[in-house]
Amino acid sequence: MTYTQDVGEVSAMFHPLKDVEHHTTGRGTVMRFTATGADTRGQFGLFEWHMQPNSGGPDAHFHKTFSESFYVTAGTVDPASMLILFAPAPAREKYFRELVEISTTGRTLTEDEWTELFARHDQYRAT
Repeated sequence: MTYTQDVGEVSAMFHPLKDVEHHTTGRGTVMRFTATGADTRGQFGLFEWHMQPNSGGPDAHFHKTFSESFYVTAGTVDPASMLILFAPAPAREKYFRELVEISTTGRTLTEDEWTELFARHDQYRAT
């Protein structure tokens, strides 16, 4: 149970679109951190994603501490717009900020560096 009061309270938060953190990857994918765990008391995270044609995506993977769901709102996964839901809400935006930095600067990582980055963000390759 996440709410224990007997009467309701105002708990909704409004974030104008212009104030929502967003990033663009080196391949043109635009991600918007619509609701982070900090906004939802850690209950979930919801990100909006707009992929360009042939922008690729992650290899098959899994997470140990949260679930991840994708809801495609337009197109097919190449190109597509979708919502990504994480529950409970890890600070997943840190992972995506780091990926954007890598892709936009052209930095390359070794296999060991990728493994370490994934492990730091609870992302494990499915083998």
